[in-house]
Amino acid sequence: MLEERNTLSARSAVLSALLGSHPPRLAARHLVRIGELFGIAEGTVRVALSRMVAAGDLVQQDGRYTLSERLIERQARQDESCDPHPRRWDGMWEVAVVTAERRAPADRAAFRHAMGTLRLAELREGTWMRPANLLREWPESVSAQCTRIDGRPRRDPTPLLWDLEGWAAEARRLERALETADGLAEGFIVSAAVLRHLLKDPLLPAELLPAGWPGAELRERYNAFDRGYRQVLMKHLRD
Repeated sequence: MLEERNTLSARSAVLSALLGSHPPRLAARHLVRIGELFGIAEGTVRVALSRMVAAGDLVQQDGRYTLSERLIERQARQDESCDPHPRRWDGMWEVAVVTAERRAPADRAAFRHAMGTLRLAELREGTWMRPANLLREWPESVSAQCTRIDGRPRRDPTPLLWDLEGWAAEARRLERALETADGLAEGFIVSAAVLRHLLKDPLLPAELLPAGWPGAELRERYNAFDRGYRQVLMKHLRD
């Protein structure tokens, strides 16, 4: 975590701060103070803010900066990752097979990003799937590029789709990091790392998870940590 602290950019610090704030709106002076935690100069933070507004990442109004609509959607996914509400699973799987032809590289990249956002995994080129235990809207741009199928695999494809062992190992490492995080800067880094990792959780039904799966425990520990940390951070920003 200390190495990550030393390489944190102004843009990353601003995004992490706003993605972790509810509502996602902070004054420029508060974002500058967050940058100071990592040795980032005020001028560097303000340049990053200007560039992020120009790029459509942030909206500025009355000296405050708010996440753009696109990033507010990311925050919503992040919040869902911290407190998921899957539906009861009946064994059905969602399958999406790409049927569109001659897609531009940008369209392909956007499609892959959207499928990851929907928490599907690619079984092979152009074939995506996951258990049908999540309720969410599929963007029309995604549905237009593929044929969607509901089915029941004869053999569980979970090991081919996700590295659950790797995700669990990182989750346990982050649990330990939450327990030992010392100070505002380290707490900020650990908190952001946990949120990024939870976004990668496929949110599988319990029937498909290995014994001792640490997802729920990581969420519980993070939520307890975040309640206390946010109070200390906001006090620091106001002082």
